Parts: sequence; structure tokens; C-alpha cells
Amino acid sequence: MADAQTTDTQTVSHDIHNILSSSERDFLIRNDGEQVKIESLKGKKIGLYFSASWCGPCKRFTPVLVEVYNEISSKGDFEVVFVSADKDDEAFKGYFSKMPWLAIPFSDSETRDGLDELFKVRGIPYLVILDENGKVLTDSGVEIIREYGVEGYPFTEEKIKEMKEEEERAKREQSLKSILVSKSRDYVVSSDGKKIPVSELEGKTVGLFFSLHLNKYCAEFTPQLIKVYEKLRENRENFEIVLISLDDNEESFKESLGSVPWLALPFNDKSCQKLARYFELSTLPTLVIIGPDGKTLNSNVAEAVEEHGVEAFPFTPEKFAELAEIEKAKEAAQTLESVLVSGDRHFVIGKDGSKLAMQASFDLFTYDDFNLLFQIPVSDLVGKTILLYFSAHWCPPCRAFLPKLTEAYHKIKAKNEAFEVIFISSDRDQASFDEFFSGMPWLALPFGDPRKASLSKKFKVYGIPMLVALGPTGRTVTKEARNLISVHGADAYPFTEEHMKNIEAKYEEMAKGWPEKLKHALHEHELVRTRRTIYTCDGCDKEGHMWSFNCEECDFDLHPKCALEEDKETKDDDAKEEKPSKEGWICDGDVCHKA
Repeated sequence: MADAQTTDTQTVSHDIHNILSSSERDFLIRNDGEQVKIESLKGKKIGLYFSASWCGPCKRFTPVLVEVYNEISSKGDFEVVFVSADKDDEAFKGYFSKMPWLAIPFSDSETRDGLDELFKVRGIPYLVILDENGKVLTDSGVEIIREYGVEGYPFTEEKIKEMKEEEERAKREQSLKSILVSKSRDYVVSSDGKKIPVSELEGKTVGLFFSLHLNKYCAEFTPQLIKVYEKLRENRENFEIVLISLDDNEESFKESLGSVPWLALPFNDKSCQKLARYFELSTLPTLVIIGPDGKTLNSNVAEAVEEHGVEAFPFTPEKFAELAEIEKAKEAAQTLESVLVSGDRHFVIGKDGSKLAMQASFDLFTYDDFNLLFQIPVSDLVGKTILLYFSAHWCPPCRAFLPKLTEAYHKIKAKNEAFEVIFISSDRDQASFDEFFSGMPWLALPFGDPRKASLSKKFKVYGIPMLVALGPTGRTVTKEARNLISVHGADAYPFTEEHMKNIEAKYEEMAKGWPEKLKHALHEHELVRTRRTIYTCDGCDKEGHMWSFNCEECDFDLHPKCALEEDKETKDDDAKEEKPSKEGWICDGDVCHKA
């Protein structure tokens, strides 16, 4: 039975019999109920597989491990032992039935819990691999199996180092063949099942299209890529695309390949995952460009294809530099109307219950019981600083941010009317839009307005809430206005780089004279003066910005006011809050500054 140990599990040799057995059991079980003596594992490498049927990542990883196990187990020197985190025996049996290896009986919870503690299991799936003497070869078995599969065997430090060196060498000596050809295959396939030799692609610019059939973003991008591909073929450009499908369902793969005009690696080809690792895949869709010489030109041009279409070809650094200059010129010429007007869509909407609003517009929309939505020409907003507020009712961070934005809006409007906010909704239905917009004091694009898609694309809105600031000329001032409002509130207006530099200078000046480090009764460690965008003070439980006295190890923060006030009171018990202290400080709100 496994007992808790304080010795580092990476350096000790574990007695396999001792950690896997109990006082009442000296065997493991197979999924058919057969008992296997633990002694039979002597001299083998052991993979302790911590997993559970309720865990999505576990269910995705288990088939990968099964495939590797089936290839390696024939060597006779490797075994896997399933350590279940299932909630009941029925779930355990159902999950274990898909596994070809051994397991600790579900009834022996004491041993399972002991192994969890011994190997410090903090998440699953988790695979610890022990050598023949019970010493830990690695506790990163999941990552190694995912990255290297069977090729990672025997999972020693030396083998993994060798694999990494091979990858680095392959990158240095990269060619189209080294990327696409494997030991068992020198071809790619077409939608009609033909095998096309990789050698026929040499000398071409090749796009490796990493995709998942049911992925929303891949589904939206693929039609755009087809247009670009067909146009380039029509122009007789030396270009080809190879689909690297990450689907684990053959029907999905066939449907994907059947709907596109390009080639693909065969379904479930081991090179697919290998290439995903090789090119450090981090997002979908990804379109890697391999130049005519077989070297990587660009690790992902999907965004460039979306923005520039066929104009992005041949995807070289020179072409992207040229496109950047064009974009810079466009930004310089940008106006509010060029951003917000599209065809006959030349207005935004506001709400007003007054009769004046009725008379001001011929186009009225009923809104709730008493208010009316009315159109405001975009031309009426020219010359103002505009915030484009991308948000939605269903989004918790959006609802949390709304009060901060509303407060800042009222304060800015009270000082300067040359300012407006326009709500651009990602709500799923009109009712949700109506409810959310009813609590906003500003303007909006109508629900379902087609301009929303083009604006999201233009400003690269990948998450909400997002706040884009446009200056009085209509040019983009910043896409980070949400952070500026969160930290500085109305003081962030007009959001320009110069204005923010002035604010930064004020904060730097404010901190002059503060100690770099201090001790405080509320925390055992020394606190360091640190720049923090937003945090919650562990002293007064209120939000803080810009400056904190922080313990990084414990993620502990104190407002400067909370941190310095104790010191002030210690030095002068008669000092009063909000008045100059003995050292000449005034504490105001979240910060303390020199009197």
C-alpha cells in the first residue's frame, strides 16, 4: 500500500509491490476480472495512469495511450496500471473496459488515494512512468505520449533529449519531403482517393491547412480560403494546399476533404499530430506557408487571408511589409464615416421618450412601453471621440464591466460633450439586445446589423468586452480602452498615447518616497512595491490599481494606503487619516502621495 512520503519521488526508487499492493491484496486486475500478480511486473517499466471516465481530457487521451501501449507492450517490458478517480464502481468498470492494461481494483480506495498523495497528483490525465527499479523516469508521461507517441519509448531522459535534438536538426534541414513524407508514406491524397506523390509538390508554395471539421472558426474560414485558392489557380500561380486534419472521426474527415479542392494527408495519419507539434500549433484555423525551397515562410497566414485575400500571395516577408504600408496609409486616411457607414447603413440608434425625438426622425422603432428608438446619422458624430463597445448580455465579464463604463461615460459627458459610446452587440436574439441596451445611456448599432461583422474583423475582436477608441478625426486611438477605463475610469479620456504617458508620469511621481519594501502585520513575508494593473487588496478587500505592496509568492496585495497607514500610525499615534503624516504623506482613496 502506498504511504505518504516526504522524500522527492523523482529521486527515490519505489518498491513496486509495496506501492501497488495492500495488506489484503497482492494482485492487479484486467478488465475481464482476471487477477495478475504484482510480482509479474518485476523488471518492467510501469506507467501509472491516473484518469477518470468523467474527465473529458482523459477520455480524449486514453485512445492515444491505448494505441501506443498496443505497439510497445509486445516488447514485453512495459505495463500500464490504471489508478481510477471515478466516482463509483459502475463508471470505473465502463471506462476500464476500453483499456487493455491492468488496474488497481476500484474497491481499494486506500491504495488509490495513497498513490495520489505519493505522486502529488494535482490534475488528470496524469501519467507517471517508472523504470525497472521503480525510479521515476518522468511525471510528464501525458505530454511525452502526446508529442512523441511510440517514438518516445523507452521514455528516458536521454531518449527525450535525443528526440528534441532530432526535431531541431529537422527544422534546420527542413524540406517539403521532411515535412510531409513518413517512413510508410510518400504521398498525399485527393478528394477522389488518388495518391499524389509529395515530389510533385516540390518547388511550389504550399499551404499546410490545420483544421477541424466541426470547429466554428475553421468552418467560417474555409470558404474564404477556397476563393483565394481558386483565384490563384486561375492565375496559374504555383500554389497548393494540403489539409492537415485533426479530426478523429473518419466521416468528418471525408466530409471536409470532399468539400474542398485541395489535397490532404490521409485520415488519422500520425504525421498530423507530429506536424501540429512541429509547428507549435496554438490556434485553429492555422495556415502554415512553406516556400518553394521547402523552408517555412510564415507560421500562420489565416488572418492575412481573411484581411487581404489573394493580395497576400505569395505570403513572403516582402509582401507583408508592402501590405503593412498599405494598411498604415488606410489608417491615416480613416474617418468615422469610413468606419461606420456601409451602403445605406449610415446611422446608429439612440433612445428617447420625448416628443422631440419623434419629430427628429421619420424612422422610429418601438422600444419597451414608453421609449422610442430613433436614428442618428453617423455624420452627426463626426468630430467626437467615439468608443465602440463590443459586448453582449450573455457575457458575465461584459455585465461586470458595464457599471464602470457607465460611470466613466457620465463623468466624461459632464465635462465634454464631444464624446459618445456605440454599443455593438453580440447578443443572440432581439430580446436580449433590448434588455441589455435598455440599461445603457449611449447609442448602438441595431441588433443584427451587418456592419457588426465587418467591424469585428477590422478591429480583430476575438473576445468581449472590447472597447475601441476613435479620435475626433475618426482614426483609431487605441484598441485597449477597456483596460484604460478599468484602471483610470473617466481620467483615461481622451485615451491618447500622450495623455496616458502623462498619467503614468503622475503615478511615478506619486510613488516617490515610498519604501521599495516593507513588513506588515497582515502578512508574514516582506512586501515589495509593485506595479499592478488591477488587484483586490487583502487588507480592505477593495479593488486597487497601478501600485501595490505585493508578495508574489503568496499573491498577496495591499493598497499603498493600507500598507503605509500602519507604518504612519506606528510612528505617530496621533496622526489622523486624510491629513499629512509625520513623514508628509496624504492618503486619498487607493493611494498615498506626498503632501
